[in-house]
Amino acid sequence: MSDAMIVQEVATRDGFQIEPTFVPTPEKIRLIDALSACGFSRIEVSSFVSPKAVPALADAAEIFSGIRRRPGTTYVALVPNPRGAERALAAGADEINLVASASETHNRANMGMTPEASIAGFARIMETVRGAPVSVNATVATAFGCPFEGAQPEDKVLAQVERYRALGVDGVTLADTTGMANPRQVARLVARALALVGPERLTLHFHNTRGCGLANVLAAYEAGARRFDAALGGLGGCPFAPGATGNICTEDLVSMAHEMGVPTGLDLPALIALSRDLPRLVGHDVPGQVAKAGRPCDLHPSPPLRAA
Repeated sequence: MSDAMIVQEVATRDGFQIEPTFVPTPEKIRLIDALSACGFSRIEVSSFVSPKAVPALADAAEIFSGIRRRPGTTYVALVPNPRGAERALAAGADEINLVASASETHNRANMGMTPEASIAGFARIMETVRGAPVSVNATVATAFGCPFEGAQPEDKVLAQVERYRALGVDGVTLADTTGMANPRQVARLVARALALVGPERLTLHFHNTRGCGLANVLAAYEAGARRFDAALGGLGGCPFAPGATGNICTEDLVSMAHEMGVPTGLDLPALIALSRDLPRLVGHDVPGQVAKAGRPCDLHPSPPLRAA
């Protein structure tokens, strides 16, 4: 198994979807093109949801048609239903991502239906994309806990993974949607999930709501996981989780990986530069730390020495 870490950038979907200020379409396209140039093999571009439900992502089709596609990069769209899948196919998405929560309460709040109804809808989406040049990933949201129901049993989460596999999906994501995971819990669940889904098909999606995001990445990595979602600047957060903050921060994750000798294939200085421009786009500070402090290898002049 390779030591390399694959980072999927999700800021322009998961990050921008809850921003109160609409980021102009040309700015989104410019950012995605810049992220492609940083070396990402996977970028979640946008979501083909109802513009009324998520107005921040109403320009998904325009973005897909406007970006410069880097060879070797998979451009992903989140879709909620067969109509969204049709729109994603028409826009030329390389992969679609489906989401259902392990928690019934969270799924009803997020999707307006039970998890069982969501997964039944996935079967119709699979029929819609059958034969099309697109891969399918399915996410188990709240896999590590729900703020309304509490911890979700591991067997329940893994049963949902099995249902996804039975549908014929290409990949599976376990998402700590509300930032409740801890490293020991992550190590246990990831080890069991990897017995069902190999490391080349399993993605972990962590939030940093309670400060455990990078620790959870390390626990998952040491358990054998290799693919992780992250958002530039640490943007994002679940609108249905009280007090939730954003995703793990891309440049912070990449900095940690590089300091540990784990290759990512990503241009960290370029990522930091992009992150430092985010407050201009979203109108507020962002949580990322490396963009503020610099890389550990960025040394500074010595302060004046005091006489002994």
